[in-house]
Amino acid sequence: MASRRIISSEKGVLEKDDASTFSPAASEESNIAPAVPPGVIFKLLAFTFAMVVFPIGSYFATVNTIFRGNSTFAGATAAVVANVVLIGYVIVAMKEDQSERLEAEEKARKSK
Repeated sequence: MASRRIISSEKGVLEKDDASTFSPAASEESNIAPAVPPGVIFKLLAFTFAMVVFPIGSYFATVNTIFRGNSTFAGATAAVVANVVLIGYVIVAMKEDQSERLEAEEKARKSK
């Protein structure tokens, strides 16, 4: 296995990178806020739970009670319920995006 030798001019560049990333000034500027707000994570987890539980629950709830053992219709019902949950998630995400945009526009108006 061949190894690569570092040329002396490359050592200077590498040392600069190491010094700048570990300097105290760089750590003071860091932002430790979460990248995704907790509300968004909660909504994602809630819709994930709904996407798993509601279609499966609707299948087993309807296969013997409403459709009298016909698993094709019960499966179709489960597919419809899964699509309803998915459409609900898209609508909630779009409304959340619109509200963030409106808040940003309102802040821009107030700052003028």
